Amino acid sequence: MNVDTGITSEVFTIKSETKLIDIFNDIISIKADAVFDYIESLNIDIKSKIVVIGTYFTGVGIVKRLSEKYESITLIDIYPHLEDMLHTSLGGELKNKVSFSSDLDLIYSGDVVIDTTGFGGINVEQSSKFDVEAFIIEDPVAEDNDRLLAEKNNIHERLDAAKSQNKAIIKTKGINTKTSGTMTLTIGVLTNLLNEFQKREGVLYCACEMGFLEEVIFKEKDVAKFIELADVNAFKVSTIDPFSLDDMIKEEISKINTEMI
Repeated sequence: MNVDTGITSEVFTIKSETKLIDIFNDIISIKADAVFDYIESLNIDIKSKIVVIGTYFTGVGIVKRLSEKYESITLIDIYPHLEDMLHTSLGGELKNKVSFSSDLDLIYSGDVVIDTTGFGGINVEQSSKFDVEAFIIEDPVAEDNDRLLAEKNNIHERLDAAKSQNKAIIKTKGINTKTSGTMTLTIGVLTNLLNEFQKREGVLYCACEMGFLEEVIFKEKDVAKFIELADVNAFKVSTIDPFSLDDMIKEEISKINTEMI
């Protein structure tokens, strides 16, 4: 346990060994494993062309997991700088070469298409042009607890429009977030745990090391800076009675689950 004395010798500052990037990666892994297992169940040839649309963050995790076995993977994203994520620890390790492109015409080049673009991503008209062995789409809605988000969500129309003998939805939920994005789920883990830490007897206050990192990625377009900012202890707690933050982090993440429906 990472423990320092606080303002006085009777107050302690405890820090999680778990870093922000560890939480990102644990959540990404839950999603990527579910997709990998589903594709395995279809007996897809390892040389089949797999196209993943959208990098942030599900996409990069899926392609890295699939790269452990499959030989022809293309990651497509309208933001060229997100290619840098392939060469970071986000989403795990890249085992085999993955092609990256910002050419949206290439979304139709796969035998298997995985659409992780969520709100405002690939539209119904584009989906109607898919004629593939498998079409998989990520549901951006988690717990179905927001009317406006539900009305905005068009994944079922996109799924119905695609021509494929195998169709599936990536559905991730478990901690009462509104959306299933990895960033949203990470914020959910952090805020839920801050509330739990604060309820504990002996805790003075607590904090998590999290800014609005989306701006670093999409406004500053600095993936290296994002990784640096995420490589920090996730929590610090001031308490007179030290306890294991990491056990509680692991327990909260374990509530998150991904189903292929």
